[in-house]
Amino acid sequence: MYLATKYIVGSKEIFFTISLIEYNFCADYWVKFTESSLLKTHKTHLFRIFIPKYNTMKISILFSGLVLVWSCQSAITIENITTPPPVVAADKVFSDVYKVLDGTWKGKFKIFEDLDRSAVDTSRLKDLNYSDLEKPSLKLSNLIEVTQIYRSQSPYFQQVWIEDAYADETGKLHTVKSKGVNKVQDGKMWCVVVKPDETVIHQGSRIGDTTIIWQRHLSKPQKVEYFKETVDASTYEIIGYGYYDGDDLNLSPRYWFYGKYERQ
Repeated sequence: MYLATKYIVGSKEIFFTISLIEYNFCADYWVKFTESSLLKTHKTHLFRIFIPKYNTMKISILFSGLVLVWSCQSAITIENITTPPPVVAADKVFSDVYKVLDGTWKGKFKIFEDLDRSAVDTSRLKDLNYSDLEKPSLKLSNLIEVTQIYRSQSPYFQQVWIEDAYADETGKLHTVKSKGVNKVQDGKMWCVVVKPDETVIHQGSRIGDTTIIWQRHLSKPQKVEYFKETVDASTYEIIGYGYYDGDDLNLSPRYWFYGKYERQ
């Protein structure tokens, strides 16, 4: 016997393909899940179930339960900062990747504007160091006093609370509070920060045990950012850059960032 069916869960389609081999006293079911999304390639999962023969009620309950579990997992979006996603095999390589950040950090975050942009060497933008901030045409445009608190709930899910304090052009002081998570979901590293005016999502990659690269590439409006974050026992350093709406990607970045925080 062969059965194929489809369920719609949010923006995803889940296909169940069920193959049956019948024996005298039991049925051998091979069940294949194929998850299709507008944003991702297909994912396929295969497993095997033995069920007493002719027990159609159990079969019905079983597959209804499978649909329910699969639906709950699929409903956890990347933007979700409250519910830890289910851990899958591809996540295991990132176990405790954020653990070194646990605790409270305070320091300054500087934003520079490049007043004399030039042709860009794209390979150079993937190997940032402090000398990139010594370009004479960089002008300090903002200085932010930062407090960040990190707390891991699991090896794959870490909460973060952020408080930024800065003065505007008139000297008026402002404080902005945000919250978010660093998490591992679907075998990838994500940083999600919910600010008062937007939700910011960066995808991460790891360099060694102490450095994480965070990036986002949005086109409408244009927001292209790259941050190199290095953490040791007492110091948290950030070097990065950003292109925003109207910036020519063939030129060096208009905005550069540098942060240095101390563990409290």
